[in-house]
This record gives sequence, C-alpha cells and structure tokens, in this order.
Amino acid sequence: MDIPITNNRIDCNENRMSKSMKRLLLVLNCVMLGVGNCGGPQVQRLYFVKGGKRVWLTSCLETAGWPFLFFPIIVSYLYRRSQGVPGTRLVSIRRALIVPCAIIGVLTGADDYMYSYGVARLPISTSALIIATQLAFTAAFAFLLVKQKFTSFTVNAVFLLCMGAVVLAFHTSSDRPAGESDKEYILGFVMTLGAAALYGFILPAIELMCKKAKQRLNYSLVMEMQVVMSFFATVVCAIGMVVNHDFAAIPREAREFELGKTMYYSVLVLDTILWQLFFLGATGVIFCASSLLSGIIIATLLPLTETLAVLFFHDKFKVEKAISLTLSLWGFLSYFYGELQHTKNQKEALNLEPSP
Repeated sequence: MDIPITNNRIDCNENRMSKSMKRLLLVLNCVMLGVGNCGGPQVQRLYFVKGGKRVWLTSCLETAGWPFLFFPIIVSYLYRRSQGVPGTRLVSIRRALIVPCAIIGVLTGADDYMYSYGVARLPISTSALIIATQLAFTAAFAFLLVKQKFTSFTVNAVFLLCMGAVVLAFHTSSDRPAGESDKEYILGFVMTLGAAALYGFILPAIELMCKKAKQRLNYSLVMEMQVVMSFFATVVCAIGMVVNHDFAAIPREAREFELGKTMYYSVLVLDTILWQLFFLGATGVIFCASSLLSGIIIATLLPLTETLAVLFFHDKFKVEKAISLTLSLWGFLSYFYGELQHTKNQKEALNLEPSP
C-alpha cells in the first residue's frame, strides 16, 4: 500500500530527490516520529510519577538533544563532499532562514512548558487524548498558512477528533491523580489543550517557512533548521530553569528519586533522545510531505500511547475515554481512507491521459 503524500509538497525538493528516496526519507522520519511520540511522554511521565517535580527541566529536555544532530550533519557533509557535490558546505543555512527558525524555536519553548505542565498533572491516557485535538488546529492553520486542500474525508476526520475532545472534557476530574487539587487538574487540562493548539500552529509555520525559503532545501538543511529551532527553544526553557532554581535542585532530586540516582539521570538522557527524535521526525515529514500529514501521524499513534499508559502506569480507562478513543480512531481511518482514494484517483487520471 502506498504511503499517502499530499499535494502540498515543498516544490524545491522535486528536482533534488527521486521518488524512492523521498519515500525512504518519509518512512524513516515516520519511524522517528513514532518512537519519539510514544516513548517521550511515557519517560516524561515516569519522571514525575517517581518523584520528579521540575516542569521547566522536563520542558528543556524536550529540545536539549539538538547537539546530537551534529553527527548526521557532519556525515551528510562528508558524503556530499566525497561525491563532489558543488557548493558543499558544512553549514548551509542562511541568515534569512535563521530568523524564522529562531521565532519558531521560541514558540516551541513555550509549547514545551505547557505540554510538560500537563504531563505533570494528568495521566498519560488523558493528556494523549487532549493532544489528539492538535490535528484540528494543524488542519485549520494549514488551511490559513499554506492553503492546504481538504476533502470530505479530511473534514470528517477533524470533526470526529474535535468531538472526541469534547467527550473527554466531561467528568475530567474522574481520573484526577491522588493528592492533586481540582484547580491543578483543570489547569493541567487547559495547558495541555493550549500546547496542542500552539503546536498545531507550529507545524504549518515550519511548512510555510520551507516554502518561502530563498535557498534550495535538502535533508541536511532540514537538520540544520531543527538545530536552530531546538537551540532557541532550549534557551527559553533554560531561562525558566534558572528563574525556578532547577539547576541547583537537580542533585537533590536525583538523590530522592524513587528509582535511584543512576536511573534518574538515565531517565533524563533517554527523555532527551526520544524527544529529539520526535521533533526531527515531525520536521522531516513536513519536508517530505506536509504539516497536515505530520499532525495525522502524531494523532494516529494515540492508541499505542494509550495502551502503553494503561500498561505501565495503570491509568484509569473509563467510559468517556473509550468513547473519545473510538471517535479518534474513526477520524484517523477516515483521513487515511480519503488519502488512499485521492492517490488512487490521481493514478487513474494519469493513466487516462493520452500519450504525447
């Protein structure tokens, strides 16, 4: 079965990559996005469940893995240089692209904090369902920013996801963790919804930035863009850590961590790696296809995230969550069925065109 790729591809890629390479990159980025999207929230929740309390710290970890990207960037540079590609440089990103990357990075830092706050207050199964509403925001902003085309299936998917979030909002305090006040729980719910809305804007904003870029894009440049965005997001969260005295609290928190000091630092490192995979995967899918497809993949992984949360953290799974999950799955299936039908119709139209 073909992987559905929308018509909103970044035009400057068309002559640079074969379709097979583009699909290979798409699959690779989908895998990274999937691993990060399912693993990141679980490890982050583990930190809070086992005694961690620093929201700014976990926010910072979401993008602090950007130095790891220097390794594939250097490998890509050496490969292009060995192939004699003209104009090969270790750093190819230009100043005109750095500024919008920095702005998106600052927004990402704010989004990281809101999301981390929600994970600290809500069960993973609840926060994952709220984050599913991100698709609706992504679709809306994709329509406004990059003129994303919609089919009846896409509209149906967005509607079902919104309904799923509405159902989840009923009796939200029924799965409130022990010892947490109603005010903290509701604020966690609102912050998570805000994170979904903001990241729903960020994904199309990245696609718009790529479309408006005044230099030819390749995957190495995409990684450089991710470095800049993650760097500025990390700076925002690091400032929050300084104000909140998180750096000084880390050694004490490590000693008091229920799983031990070694496990504490292992959780922080693993969380950093998983989230960096998530952000690179999301940006890579936008490069290969579109922001809407990136949002769809994030939402599609909801059932797996739900299952892992119930398995590892024994989250409650009551009736409203089951209804919300059913509506979400229905929405995902509607979108993919529509994309497959669209791909099929395109192929049939090409076959019907007369040969020159």
